[in-house]
Amino acid sequence: MRYRLFGRTGLYVSELCFGAMTFGGKGFWQAVGQTGQAEADRLVGLALEGGINFFDTADVYSEGESEKILGQALKGRRSDVILATKVRGRVGPGANQLGLSRRHILESIDGSLRRLGTDHVDLYQIHGVDAVTPLDETLRALDDVVRSGKARYVGCSNLAAWQVAKANGLAAQHGWERFQSLQAYYTIAGRDLERELVPLLEDQQMGLMVWSPLAGGLLSGKYTRDAKGPEGSRRVSFDFPPVDKPRAFDCIDAMKKVGDARGSSVARVALAWLLSRPVVSAIIIGAKNEAQLKDNLAVTEVVLTAEELAALDKVSALPAEYPGWMFDRQGSDRAPNGAR
Repeated sequence: MRYRLFGRTGLYVSELCFGAMTFGGKGFWQAVGQTGQAEADRLVGLALEGGINFFDTADVYSEGESEKILGQALKGRRSDVILATKVRGRVGPGANQLGLSRRHILESIDGSLRRLGTDHVDLYQIHGVDAVTPLDETLRALDDVVRSGKARYVGCSNLAAWQVAKANGLAAQHGWERFQSLQAYYTIAGRDLERELVPLLEDQQMGLMVWSPLAGGLLSGKYTRDAKGPEGSRRVSFDFPPVDKPRAFDCIDAMKKVGDARGSSVARVALAWLLSRPVVSAIIIGAKNEAQLKDNLAVTEVVLTAEELAALDKVSALPAEYPGWMFDRQGSDRAPNGAR
């Protein structure tokens, strides 16, 4: 296992992060996974043996069951790991049991810590945008969470570049804790992140945690152009995240060529491509069973060549959009001899 510096913090995290979204199988989350405590204990143990030191969950996953199961699986090993969870989604029927208000954040961190069986998390992330709560209220509450010792750092997920920039600007202005990381969707078949967010992350020296690196299983290699996929597979009942499927299958065809030449799975090639991107701190894997976890762990042995990366970059390249193509055009005249 390789380890990467997490943004501009002093933390080193394993480049694979174990995501516990499949733990519990309660309510809406049944379609994602139904891993119970015994299997979760086994998978977490295998992840730790494989060198993973980074674990991620959220208070909404299986209505809190994911946090409970993960906390139990890590019992006695809490000091060995970097633990992350999230806040924003609905956790009860009340009008104020969701969102990013000061009240909800302060109540939610206590609930998460209780379920996880710990006195702090290493990373506390907002799970998205709250359109009705002022951003300064959210940031001030998150700052209090850190100052109280209940979280070491704060991060965000599913925000636009301008929202992250505004938040970190406000944090700098008021001396509040800044967002140290972004958790976002990014795959070889969905490179939209590169338009605005990657430049922001590089400028702000923020860590990037990638969720759904296999596009909800579509890049696992078990789907074909003319079939929905194996019975019981995730995308059969939960077709998310949205993907341009013809483009995705072009990527799969290219990755299969690379994988066949290496004796590697399509999934491993897809993960290896992500790990080749300098902006990526960790990719979140959510294995339902031992076979999936071992296949994902094996990606640490795959280092793609420059030729392989060039072929994959070409088939997955984003269409040029304004103002990006103008930035490229105008940027070349500011380096000696046109070099960049």
